[in-house]
Amino acid sequence: VQLQASGGGLVQAGDSLRLSCAASGRTSDIAVMAWFRQAPGKEREFVGRIRSSAGSTAYAGSVKGRSTISRDNAQNTMYLQINSLKPEDTAVYYCAARQDFNVDYIWWGQGTQVTVSS
Repeated sequence: VQLQASGGGLVQAGDSLRLSCAASGRTSDIAVMAWFRQAPGKEREFVGRIRSSAGSTAYAGSVKGRSTISRDNAQNTMYLQINSLKPEDTAVYYCAARQDFNVDYIWWGQGTQVTVSS
């Protein structure tokens, strides 16, 4: 499985942004796709995830209520929409995926930079 994240950029506080993660290869092996982010000098943190089968989602508290993760199974693409962006959302955003029987995310995209100016 290969993952390609895109859609990052420089935005202003209060703006919205939609990130994309395109999956290729043996996409039928993917049970869960997720977004993580890593800010400068900080550890990588979980942002949210979506299950491929049921489409159920879960979010970190830091983005809950202003973020939506969705997927287009026909295009093998996952999206992350973040509204009301804050400077503290500045980070490199990574998409990841895992199999159903594995709690670890074993496939990772290359990351896309999101910078939110105040």
